[in-house]
Amino acid sequence: MKKMKLFPKTFFYTLGLMLFIVGIAHALICFLTAPVTLDISVMPFEEFSLNTSLNVNRYVTQSVLKALPISLLCCVVISIVCSFLFSRKITVPIKQIGTVAEQMAQMEKGAACKLNSEDEIGILADNINHLYRSLLSAIESLEMEKQRVSESERSKADFLRAASHELKTPVTALNATLENMILGVGKYKDYDTYLPECREMSGRLADMIHDILETSKAGMNAESEEAVEVELSELLYALCEPYMLIAKAKGIIFRPGLPESFETVLPPQMFGKAVSNILANAVAYTESGRTVSVYFDGRDILIENECVPIPKEALRHIFEPFYRPDFARDRDKGGNGLGLYIVDTLLREMNIPHSFCPMEEPQGMRFIIHL
Repeated sequence: MKKMKLFPKTFFYTLGLMLFIVGIAHALICFLTAPVTLDISVMPFEEFSLNTSLNVNRYVTQSVLKALPISLLCCVVISIVCSFLFSRKITVPIKQIGTVAEQMAQMEKGAACKLNSEDEIGILADNINHLYRSLLSAIESLEMEKQRVSESERSKADFLRAASHELKTPVTALNATLENMILGVGKYKDYDTYLPECREMSGRLADMIHDILETSKAGMNAESEEAVEVELSELLYALCEPYMLIAKAKGIIFRPGLPESFETVLPPQMFGKAVSNILANAVAYTESGRTVSVYFDGRDILIENECVPIPKEALRHIFEPFYRPDFARDRDKGGNGLGLYIVDTLLREMNIPHSFCPMEEPQGMRFIIHL
């Protein structure tokens, strides 16, 4: 019986119970049939009367025994039909749940138990549907997290490869210069000239290492900082103040067109770091007499600077680490190529959409932060 399917098992259990009840009922009818005595009084004439008693128990028993096979047969047929209908009614929903559960085991997204019932089986089906939807949602979240972690690890690996390549050139140049000075080769005997040059190279190398370390910590800090309600106008004005002074010293027109009040929820330090890098780039690549503008357009923050637009070919790589356009290959003018990479990393960690595109009139570049 343990290996038997649910339908035949339920059928035989139900049939056995009904036949047992039928058998008990017929046995009770047979054994509890009481003896019957029939009294007959006949008075055809006033002078003559006849009194007698007739025992009909034997005739009743014979009648019951004669009807018993037909009664048993009818009860057995009725029991079989009722057991079949009852077993089918009970097991069909359970078989449906089992079939759907197999589909769920194969992770079919459209699998669902469709039972229009409010009893315990219907509640079980609803619970299975809810559990499966929760499972699919959890799996989808894990897949997205796995993809995000994979992209993050790939980005870190690319960054480390680029960092090692960028560090290799100044380290090699510094080592070669020092070795030639130690060996006293040709012009490198002039220590007064090349010692300051070595110090300058080591300073640039230290700055680059500092930038690399700051960049590597940017994503980690973004994940650890909690988003809070911020008065964005005040924050942006505070961020613009030092760059307004730098712009004034360089003869650049700085126009902060900020609203009186604009509240939003975001991590203030990480957002401030990203905006500071954008402003630094805008001021660095704007010539004297040109304009840098910071203003709102609805819920978008626009930072514009008048300059020679970056070619489309370069824009595709502008957020890559250590990337510098051809016109900014000199580190003294173009930096280390980490500014916009940090901006992109921070804004992506905060789930803030952004774009960087050229302007036609006046010519320049526009960075848009979509809040």
